[in-house]
Formats: sequence, structure tokens, C-alpha cells
Amino acid sequence: MMFTTNHSGSEGITLPDIPSTIPTMRQRSLRLPSATLDALDGLAAERGQSANALAGRLIEEGLRTERHPLIAFRHGEGGRRPALLGSRLDVWQVVETVRENGGSVAGTAAYLAQPEIKVQAALRYYAEYRNEIDAWARRMHEIADAEERAFSTSATSSA
Repeated sequence: MMFTTNHSGSEGITLPDIPSTIPTMRQRSLRLPSATLDALDGLAAERGQSANALAGRLIEEGLRTERHPLIAFRHGEGGRRPALLGSRLDVWQVVETVRENGGSVAGTAAYLAQPEIKVQAALRYYAEYRNEIDAWARRMHEIADAEERAFSTSATSSA
């Protein structure tokens, strides 16, 4: 499951969709406490989502968090993304920094001022969700490039 959406920037910039496959969906009935369902319905209404879509996302993220306890999911302008718990670093940023440091976990940990165990956690998550993280990194670079072009254009026209 990919946590992506297509957004348009304020400068008329359209961000690309990340190609994904549509997962096979199955029906499952769950009995949950009324308070839990009320909270789900309330959060879904706040987010403008269906309760089913929100529940599916929360379950998927919960399962991933169980397997990767040092990874948390954050919502941002570009959509939901996996990040290192207790930091402002997204998994894709850690992976790119490891690559830039010749694969050195210790060097990356020192550069990012994070414990090595967190860098290793990001790499384990990446190993399981490589295509998703690579697509997210490409998307973030495309967004940055589009913003830089928009800034360059506006700076040039106002000069």
C-alpha cells in the first residue's frame, strides 16, 4: 500500500502521481468498542476521508510499526510518509545519506546526529519497502526541482 496523493502547488505546479498497483481488497468484519468507532468516525470526518479508508490506513501503518518500531508515519504536504521516530528525518533522507556516505552506517549516524540503531532501522524498513521509498525520494526531488524553478522564475521576473 502506498500512502500518496496528487497535490497541486500554489504556483500551479502539479506534482506527479507515484505509480502503484491497486492491492487486492478483501472484506473483514470486526467488532470494535463504540468509543473506538466514534473516534474513527470523528477523525475521518476531520480528514475528509471515509472511515473505511482511514481504518485501512491506520491498520496498515500499525502493522508496519509493529515490524519496524523505530519508524513512525507523518502527514505532510506531500502525503503520508515513513520517518525515523523521534527525529525530523524521513526514511528516504536517511537512505540517501547512507548512499552519500559510501554505505557507512556509522558515518551516516554521525552526520545526522542519530544513533546507529536508528539508521539501521531506516535501512531495514527500506529493505522491505524499497520501491515505495525510492518512488517517494524521486517525488521529493521532483517537488524540490519544481519549487526551485518557480522561485527562479519569480525572482527573475521581479528583478
